[in-house]
Amino acid sequence: MSKNTWLHIGLGSFHRAHQAWYLNELIKQGDDSWTIAAGNIRNDSEHTIEALTAQNGEYVLETVSPRGEREYEVIKSIRKLIPWQADLAPLIEEGAQEAVKVIAFTVTEAGYYLDSHFKLVQSDPALKADLAGGNQTIYGIIAKILKKRMQLENGAVTLLCCDNVRHNGERFHDGLVEFLGLTGQNDIIEWMKANVTTPNTMVDRIVPRPAEDLPARIQAQTGIADQAPVMGETFIQWVIEDNFKDNVRPALEKVGVELVESVIPYEEAKIRVLNVPHAAIAWMGTLLGKLYIHDSTNLETVRKIAHDYVTEDVIASLGNDLIDLGKYRDVVLDRFTNPHIKDTNQRVAADGFSKIPAQIQPTLIERFKQGARPAATAKLPALFFVFMERWHEGKLPFAYQDGILDETAVHAMYESADPVKTFAADRALFGELAGKPEFEALLREQVEEVRKLIA
Repeated sequence: MSKNTWLHIGLGSFHRAHQAWYLNELIKQGDDSWTIAAGNIRNDSEHTIEALTAQNGEYVLETVSPRGEREYEVIKSIRKLIPWQADLAPLIEEGAQEAVKVIAFTVTEAGYYLDSHFKLVQSDPALKADLAGGNQTIYGIIAKILKKRMQLENGAVTLLCCDNVRHNGERFHDGLVEFLGLTGQNDIIEWMKANVTTPNTMVDRIVPRPAEDLPARIQAQTGIADQAPVMGETFIQWVIEDNFKDNVRPALEKVGVELVESVIPYEEAKIRVLNVPHAAIAWMGTLLGKLYIHDSTNLETVRKIAHDYVTEDVIASLGNDLIDLGKYRDVVLDRFTNPHIKDTNQRVAADGFSKIPAQIQPTLIERFKQGARPAATAKLPALFFVFMERWHEGKLPFAYQDGILDETAVHAMYESADPVKTFAADRALFGELAGKPEFEALLREQVEEVRKLIA
């Protein structure tokens, strides 16, 4: 059987505990027709690439349930590691190969550089560099790969976004087309119409940064000296719109992936019931002196914020027949209490300036349109406001990470005469609600509520 290659861009822990696990399951079933090649746009993970290269791409995945049941598995689906270099030539070369039929990527929400209208933030330095011919973003690298595929007549490919972005395949497609138009590459836009699909996906598994004691624990349990292990929770889910180009794809349905006509119901539920509470718990937990998600979730004050937001506003704005949202909420909150994952508030609190418009703003807008006063949802940006106030004061217990953080603007906001007013008027965060008196009043009220809760 001829081999197909699945190229993955963004070789982090999540990919290795999620997509690579599914393809490994196929290999275990005797289907060795797909292998993964993987590399990075940035050079901040080369230690992982080097460690995996020395291990022939193999590594151990530890999974752990909320009750502490641990399992260990050697993952063997990544067969080619692509070293980083400044011009990304090896990654482009691999992406242009005819054997590559799927190019997937995990570059975080912030890695798409989209504003609240889903247009590219052209002022961002990385995107600006790519518009001038660079390759620091997913658009720059994919544009170069597609150009080479077109020149070599190496044909059709599926581009598969695996990040927590609503309608992620469509958003990526539109961002890429906008990028190509801005850079005068209309020939690639035309070529894409016949040669590329960009299915929507929904991915789910909590994968923290590997704990320092993970290699020692794995060696004790398995005898394997692994320099690049990963860990994750037992729960795993992957839903994909079955729109692979020419239907060329791994037989993912045989290993538990849900191939569906529309991902939207699953995606909306996951973003609003899992991703949003996750971030809120990280922000609030930090404000109450906790460093880990499980410790934060176990605080009644914190759990209530997450529970009330889903119960009062998400179920009212998102009810559907496919998913029992109340049951899903309870499963999610139980997963967040897993003390063995040791997922950090620092990791989950990241990228708030992308999460508010992409994940929280829609519920706010929908509830206002329904005539409600969504206090439970407004409490979440209020949490972020107080959290970032701590950042402004230099009082966070960790370095806050955000791909689109404008430090100067945020400091200026907190030094303004009325920081809440400035925050509430931010169109990039709140879209059509920005500057509306009723929204500003609600946000102001919730900021005061948060201050009382942490006093």
